Amino acid sequence: MGIKSDVRHLIVLPYLTALGVYFSYSLLYLFGHIRDLYFHLRGKRKTPSGYAPITSDDEAFYTRNLYHRIQDCWNRPICSAPDAWFDVMDRTSFDNNKTMKLTGTHRNCLNLGSYNYLGFAASDPYCTPKVIETLEKYGWSTCSSRMDAGTTEIHTELEALVAKYVGKEDAIVYGMGFATNSVTIPSLVGPGCLVLSDSLNHTSIVAGVRASGAKVKIFRHNDANYLEKILRDTISEGQPRTHRPWKKVLIIVEGIYSMEGEVCSLKEIVEIKKKYKAYLYLDEAHSIGALGKTGRGACEYCGVDPTDVDIMMGTFTKSFGSCGGYIAGDKDLIQYLRCVAPGSLYATAMSPPAVKQVTSALQLILGEDGSTRGISKILQLHDNANWFREELKKLGLDVLGDEDSPVMPIMLYSPGKIGAFSRYCLERNVAVVVVGFPATPLLLSRSRVCISAAHSREDLEFALQVIEEAADACQLRYDSSIEKLHG
Repeated sequence: MGIKSDVRHLIVLPYLTALGVYFSYSLLYLFGHIRDLYFHLRGKRKTPSGYAPITSDDEAFYTRNLYHRIQDCWNRPICSAPDAWFDVMDRTSFDNNKTMKLTGTHRNCLNLGSYNYLGFAASDPYCTPKVIETLEKYGWSTCSSRMDAGTTEIHTELEALVAKYVGKEDAIVYGMGFATNSVTIPSLVGPGCLVLSDSLNHTSIVAGVRASGAKVKIFRHNDANYLEKILRDTISEGQPRTHRPWKKVLIIVEGIYSMEGEVCSLKEIVEIKKKYKAYLYLDEAHSIGALGKTGRGACEYCGVDPTDVDIMMGTFTKSFGSCGGYIAGDKDLIQYLRCVAPGSLYATAMSPPAVKQVTSALQLILGEDGSTRGISKILQLHDNANWFREELKKLGLDVLGDEDSPVMPIMLYSPGKIGAFSRYCLERNVAVVVVGFPATPLLLSRSRVCISAAHSREDLEFALQVIEEAADACQLRYDSSIEKLHG
């Protein structure tokens, strides 16, 4: 018997483990309040006379008493390109982790944290010379929005190439991945519209939906049957109070969910979308370039025609080693976004060297350089990811993620093991990302491993050795089970 979580790879967590997690958080909460009471009585935290506090004690409680204890596990600065190995700068603290100071030294670590899926973040013999040439010609920035003087020939070249790659008529590119969602969604829906959003969608989607003013319904993660039930009921009820028909209905899902490594049930969701005449918005931030035989994302992986997806979103910050993002769709849709989306009207255009990095990476993947290096990178990524995931499972760890997904969370559960696991790995020159509440549910703290095509088999074997030692030291072999749910 155990406690079940809301993910498609259903985690059945033993009661004793769950109780231990709750007990740990209860202790942290109790001692946090005792600590706050002590500082209050000592008068160490005072708001200037006549001013309202910028943050209340309750709002900053978690940051003061939980986050600061293990703050050294996040925001670690690096001083090299985020390749398979990179240099992590050493830090220390003299005030119990409230602030961190650089020591002036660094250590070379195996990189299991960056989204460098295809290895383009480091110097590349095809991409890097083109980026340098673009920098010399166009400079660092256009210093203007796309609607003013920020559009160059290389921006339009990239948009045409993206549209060709994902199988849509046209595309628009933005300078920031997060903003691609947060400024586009309010341009597509508003009051009187209905949005159905997966419960584990990224916070950029959440921000965009909130800003839109549309009515939002959350459906259980990756559960197509539950989505259909909510969609059918909400359409039949109509808008609140007036019961008028919805102006439009938009379903929002992700290709790969970044905290779970799971692939969207896209084929089933497309069938529902067609049945109820809803629009479908697919966020491919982590799947474009990483999923499918040619890296074309969730549509290729799931066997879905791209024309069945109305709005395709993706970022250039993962597989392509750059920055920014794109929206791809019909010509009329993209032209509309160029005229109304704040990311096009007001934000500075994507940096020209960053544009060229994406263009050259896509050309390499498409084989336009005359080689098979691009496809080889995708195949290497799949081979590395599938091999490493299976080896982690052989160690007796609770591991999430679907086949070919480069994201594979290792479940830690206990808040005390977040810092312990991260520090143990760093001391042995393996850099990992750890994630806890509120980024994950309270019981489901984890370490998120990201695999790259740049990793060699020797790199991954070294990582397994360190993770195995860390699993013993942190007692990560739980008596739990992970069941794969279908349908």
